[in-house]
Amino acid sequence: MSSLTIRTATIEDVPLILHFVRELARYEKAEHEVSATEERIRDSLFGPEALISALICEVNREPIGFAVYFFNYSTWLGKKGLFLEDLYVSPEHRGRGAGKALLVYLANIAVAQDCGRMEWNVLNWNTPSIEFYDALGAKCQREWLGYRLSGQALHDLATA
Repeated sequence: MSSLTIRTATIEDVPLILHFVRELARYEKAEHEVSATEERIRDSLFGPEALISALICEVNREPIGFAVYFFNYSTWLGKKGLFLEDLYVSPEHRGRGAGKALLVYLANIAVAQDCGRMEWNVLNWNTPSIEFYDALGAKCQREWLGYRLSGQALHDLATA
C-alpha cells in the first residue's frame, strides 16, 4: 500500500472518527445502536480525564481507517494490557495491509508500555476478521464469555 501512515488522532479528527464509527456499525448491522456524538467523542478522547486513545490510518493522506484503544489491567499478570475497542478499515481499502499495519502499530505501543497482552473482540459471524486474526497468531479466548450491563439494567443495578 503506497504511502500508508498511521498517526495519533487529534481533536480535529472527531468528525472523521464518528464517521468511521458509523461505517463500522453499518458493517456490523448495528447502526441503530450508535448514540455517540461528536461532543461525546471529543470529551472521551480529548477531555481532561480522557483514558482512551485513537489512531488514524491514511493512504496518500486520505483517511481509510481508525483504531480506538485503552489500557486495562490483569491482576494475574500484575501488568496493564492494551484493549482494542475498534479497528476499522473502509471496505475499498481492505486486503492491502492497513489492518495489519494498525495492529503492528498497536502491538508496538503495547510492548513500549510493558503490557502483558493485547486483546479485542470480534463478532462470531465475522469470518474474514476471524481468519485474519488467526493468521496473525492471535488466539480466540473461547473459555470466557462477555457480559454487558447497559441501559435500564445498568441503572437498576446501580440503585439496587
